[in-house]
Amino acid sequence: MASHPLLRRQILRHGLIGAAGCAHSSLVTLPQLLAADATRDQSPRSCIFIFQYGGLSQLDSWDPKPLAPAEIRGPYKPIPTRTPGVQFGELMPGLAAISDKLCVIRSMSHSVPIHNVANEMLLAGSSTPTKNSPSLGSIVTRLRPVDSNLPAHVWLQKFGGGAAPAESAYLTGGHLGIHHAPLLIGERHDDNPATPGFTVRAFESAADITTPRLQSRWNLLQQLQPQDAFAKARELTALQEKAFTLLHSPHAKNAFSVEDESPQLRDRYGRNPFGQNLLMARRLVEAGVRLVNVVAWMGLAPHEKFVSVETWDMHGNAGVGIFDNGWNGLGWALPRADAAVATLIEDLEERGLLDSTLVVLVGEFGRTPKISRGASAIGRDHWPNCYSAMLAGAGIPGGMTYGASDETAMWVRERPVSPEDFSATVLAALHIDPATRLSPDGFTLPASTGQPLPFVS
Repeated sequence: MASHPLLRRQILRHGLIGAAGCAHSSLVTLPQLLAADATRDQSPRSCIFIFQYGGLSQLDSWDPKPLAPAEIRGPYKPIPTRTPGVQFGELMPGLAAISDKLCVIRSMSHSVPIHNVANEMLLAGSSTPTKNSPSLGSIVTRLRPVDSNLPAHVWLQKFGGGAAPAESAYLTGGHLGIHHAPLLIGERHDDNPATPGFTVRAFESAADITTPRLQSRWNLLQQLQPQDAFAKARELTALQEKAFTLLHSPHAKNAFSVEDESPQLRDRYGRNPFGQNLLMARRLVEAGVRLVNVVAWMGLAPHEKFVSVETWDMHGNAGVGIFDNGWNGLGWALPRADAAVATLIEDLEERGLLDSTLVVLVGEFGRTPKISRGASAIGRDHWPNCYSAMLAGAGIPGGMTYGASDETAMWVRERPVSPEDFSATVLAALHIDPATRLSPDGFTLPASTGQPLPFVS
């Protein structure tokens, strides 16, 4: 990160003043200076961060290898994209048609092939996350809060299954506190706007609690609330105020109302959990939410029973082969994901939101180049050493790939991208300096220890 001469002079000046014993109340502290420099003269941006939970196969999507042996390249053919010389897998025609708006990173890499740990690494942007590490969403909304009656951070579709990361990794705010935790929508696999009769329960009070009764309870609570200056009391009050505002805010409630969109647009996104959650994410960003996390649960094929939301964990262990047309197969999941993400990017652009909204699409790792036999069908196993991710919007240059894999997409050939570098890139694209300190003392624990990739503006 480049150092700012003005900031250096300010640090020296205030450091000397402090050494001289001046305690004038108008002087800012060094942590305040660092935080102010982190977002100086830059407008805030929003983010829709999509998790392909389970790990998408890079060979069958962003990084096809048509010259590799059949047991590696798989059955899908590569197709040309709008970017000369760049090919995607044939199940992604929608994204291929708008590749000029995308940056594909083909050199994501780490060394942990375990779902829950790798997901916690991705969430924290760290190869060594701790139990109290805040997720990227909490970091972003701490450093770029919103000034509205909407939650700053919303999570659509809860992680599920044995591979899920600890809830403390993404639902608590970590050491930043519960005030920076997301509003969770989608406790169950069918709790999403693709399900008939879906409602956002965050806006519902008990059936016997009328609005006047709720107001009187709120007034009484305010009278009884201790008016001390302790941080915990202030945080509790802020959370109570947020909950009360949500219950009474038609603006907040309307932001979640996917039913208000035209049937044609809902069809374009796809009448599946992921498509409808992405449409909700767009509505939330448009209404002023800073960051929306979306788990890419693609739903069930006809006549299937629910097993897990781990759509992309395609070992062939769930009775569905990786190339099959079932919930845990690419034939079902990837075309629907392609249509939904391509529609999201086009929709954001049509509404003038793409320049101010970062779209991230990534899993916790990729899949093994060699196709293997699972418990009941063929699949690809966990592979963290080389996989792909996509960025779009928020000033990210489109029509490009970054990094490269070897001839079988097994190893990174050039420009590896670590979890730290990826998180730093996301922060920088959101006009947040990754070096901004988040600890109570204001000096330790930077938002990210990585380096943003060079194309971020």
